[in-house]
Amino acid sequence: MFKTNFQVIFAVANNLALSTIKSTVSVVSIWTDFKEITKMGLSISVVFSSIAGYFLGAETISFTTLLLLAIGGYFMVGASNAYNQIIEKDLDALMDRTKNRPIPAGRMSVNTAFVIAVLFTLAGIATLYVINPKTAMYGAISIFIYTCMYTPLKTKTPIAVFIGAIPGAIPFMLGWVAARGEFGIEPGTLFAIQFFWQFPHFWAIGWFLHEDYKKGGFFMLPTGKPDKGTAVQIIMYTIWTLIASIIPVFGFTGDLKLSIVGAIVVFLLGLIMIYYALQLFKLRTPKAAKQLMLSSVIYITLLQIVFVADKFLS
Repeated sequence: MFKTNFQVIFAVANNLALSTIKSTVSVVSIWTDFKEITKMGLSISVVFSSIAGYFLGAETISFTTLLLLAIGGYFMVGASNAYNQIIEKDLDALMDRTKNRPIPAGRMSVNTAFVIAVLFTLAGIATLYVINPKTAMYGAISIFIYTCMYTPLKTKTPIAVFIGAIPGAIPFMLGWVAARGEFGIEPGTLFAIQFFWQFPHFWAIGWFLHEDYKKGGFFMLPTGKPDKGTAVQIIMYTIWTLIASIIPVFGFTGDLKLSIVGAIVVFLLGLIMIYYALQLFKLRTPKAAKQLMLSSVIYITLLQIVFVADKFLS
């Protein structure tokens, strides 16, 4: 009798434990899929750019505005990424780097992803509108261009990268517009910096993922292949990125300023990126492309930190 009761108790406890484990695994899985459908890492980096732009434009820091900008910015980028994965679900299933995303892997339905995208769009526009209408307008433009122009063009023409560079460059200037409520030479310069930066960054990614992109039918490189022509264009846009980055030191960009010390630091960072672009031209290997991609991420991150630090320390 005692043995039978013990077995019953053990079985109940075991079932409860299994149920708890399954519940925990389910919650973890949902959270992981949410991070993937909104590309949390990318979204956070975009929010970082917006916050940097805000600090550059703000005459007095409002932590309420900062919080709204961070939340609204995440919603907007998350929405764009969700729409993108809905549209490209069949193509994602063909590529190694994307086949395990929530929709092609069957862990999330298209309807669920669409609900997330719509809710994020509405919440993002509403949140940014609280800051000021122009911030919401540029956020909405970013979603539209990314979803309705860049995404469908990726399988049609390499020009898609030029189109995609527009929403990719908006976050840095968006922060300034959130601070000042208007567009001018200052946010225009921030836009130009991040616009030119997009090309060496994404072409480097397109280079080392060229074979995988081919499986999905994406045209990511300007010449259609990882060759000298593409490498030359990468070098050209890297140089343009550096030129745009140091323009504020000459006093042509209104309230957006950069000290001589700050310009020297940015220039040296740019030379590192140019070095890796030249290495890619010389070696033309996936490894060299990865090194350029990493140097580009480091460059834009440190540039934004230098610009903000220069403003408050000069």
